[in-house]
Amino acid sequence: MPDVMIPFRKMHGLGNDFVVIDSRGLKSLDGRAGDLGLTPRQAAGIADRHFGIGCDQFIVMEPPSEGADVFMRIRNPDGSEAGACGNATRCIASLVADELGKDRVVVRTIAGELPVERLPGGLWRADMGPARLGWREVPLAAEADTLHLPLALGPVSDPAACSMGNPHATFFVDDLDAIPVTEIGPKLETHPIFPDRANIGFAQVMAPDHIRLVIWERGAGLTLACGSGACATIVNAHRRGLVGRRATITMPGGDLVMEWREADGHVLMTGPVATSFSGTLDPAAYRG
Repeated sequence: MPDVMIPFRKMHGLGNDFVVIDSRGLKSLDGRAGDLGLTPRQAAGIADRHFGIGCDQFIVMEPPSEGADVFMRIRNPDGSEAGACGNATRCIASLVADELGKDRVVVRTIAGELPVERLPGGLWRADMGPARLGWREVPLAAEADTLHLPLALGPVSDPAACSMGNPHATFFVDDLDAIPVTEIGPKLETHPIFPDRANIGFAQVMAPDHIRLVIWERGAGLTLACGSGACATIVNAHRRGLVGRRATITMPGGDLVMEWREADGHVLMTGPVATSFSGTLDPAAYRG
């Protein structure tokens, strides 16, 4: 990749923040459009909050294939690739919708196609697709009931699990403030029951339509918000009979309105997007 300055945007959904690069008009050294040739190590360097720009996920907008308006590639701060990020999906959809003059766009990721539509009041609703509930789909290391996993650590036990394009486990707790998330989150993320690691949610049901949630995110750690984590939480909470199919999920960064649609099993997520600032970066500064 030539040593050139690359434009970027810093965006966030409820404080879940992203460095966004639009590679659709850029080319790699061998002339491939939309392929910056950035390595996982470079992505991790850009995501570093001390030596890079800093973000929860590093996002690259790439040329779409048929049936989508954009392809969104997602990397965690450790450089690993993720299949889904609900807050980033809304952010990228807002950029593409404004660019195309449309109120509905389709964002494709390695996990599938995600339709997103503009709503009044600066809100965006993303169809995050169906929740996957089978143990192989999560995935788990061995057959188990995904509604009651045989997993416990410290004050938490008996989580429910599902996949929203990435693996999630949700622990339901009586007092969210009493949970040592930063202590047990890393251990649960890397527990052998999760061969691909997992996003770990700690949820306190406040009412039949309201849940408080804190997420330890796979490859990112403690985040202010997690869209796919909110999706998994409404699914797992409804499966347990704790809430209805529609609820507000309150995270440290703010609220998402979630619905697990009965007709087709798709999970709908509604929330805001924001741009913090824009600039340019030198990819050569992150080689190593």
